[in-house]
Amino acid sequence: MLFFRLTATFSLGVFNRCPMCSASTLVIHCPEHARLEEEYAAARDRMRNLLRLRQLTRGEQRRLADEVAMAIARLKEHRAEHGCGR
Repeated sequence: MLFFRLTATFSLGVFNRCPMCSASTLVIHCPEHARLEEEYAAARDRMRNLLRLRQLTRGEQRRLADEVAMAIARLKEHRAEHGCGR
């Protein structure tokens, strides 16, 4: 049973006829790249969660959108400089 679960976790999935690797098989070799991706995901999730919880002011929305945009920009800049990625 354990072997089956590991095999299923690392298998190639298909969604909408497009092959996709499972998240567990993706490896980031650059620690800085991984940190920047985590920073982006945290900013995105923070914005989504706050939007779900309450009505935000324009200033709050702008600040959260800027945080997400800056995280994306830092990630793109890092990819361009170092050529690293998944």
